Amino acid sequence: MTRRDRIRREPGRRLLAAAALALAVPLAASGCEGNLTIGDPSGAPSGGTSGQDDGDAASPLDNPDGTKPGLAAITSGGDRAEARKLIEKVGTKGRGPKTGYDRDEFGYAWMDSAPDVPLARNGCDTRNDLLKRDGEDVRYRSGSDCVIISLTLHDPYSGKTIEWKKAKATAVQIDHVIPLSYGWQMGAARWSKDKRESLANDPLNLIPVDGPLNNAKRDSGPASWLPPNKRIRCSYSVRFAQVALKYDLPITSPDKKIMLDLCGA
Repeated sequence: MTRRDRIRREPGRRLLAAAALALAVPLAASGCEGNLTIGDPSGAPSGGTSGQDDGDAASPLDNPDGTKPGLAAITSGGDRAEARKLIEKVGTKGRGPKTGYDRDEFGYAWMDSAPDVPLARNGCDTRNDLLKRDGEDVRYRSGSDCVIISLTLHDPYSGKTIEWKKAKATAVQIDHVIPLSYGWQMGAARWSKDKRESLANDPLNLIPVDGPLNNAKRDSGPASWLPPNKRIRCSYSVRFAQVALKYDLPITSPDKKIMLDLCGA
């Protein structure tokens, strides 16, 4: 290649580099929000498809006991004002140590015998109860009225639709809206075992969601983790507050502040 050919090609290369930079800047700017960890909302979950579809999901304001499916967005000004009033009622305190926490302190996983919660003692474990509540096109294992082998889930956390099969069970997990270790640190360490079992199996505190997002959340409160789907962040905050109020469980001041902000005008 002659020197003249290289000089002729150089402006084209500069144009291509500038175009690539222009594309990269907005992508980088949209990657996070403050210090919040929001998982990886960039791709569809395993077996999922893109799209905002609430399905038959109910607003948490219309679902105070958690027996209706999903977590629909709260959008109207009146409902957002009602949401803030509810969140304001939640007490606050500092997060205590995790000393002594063990999942078994809340009973064995998905027990059907937790006291004083809806859907208990119906012959099906809690996980299958929640999959049935929120799933569509539900199919059961042959000979069973409980064990679900496939369904369609409109996941509120990612905003995506997941075609789930039991063969890949962890693709959908049941999230504890108030994580059990968070509850332990905020006062559940001093509760009776019955009350802890209720928190762990109460449908008000449980939502089937994309498995990787549930793993990313771990034991975070809203100040350090929020669902990637921004449409339902106020609804998520309301559900967090509903559980806290039902169990007389305080939350941290940073969590309460962001919950109020998320339901602002």
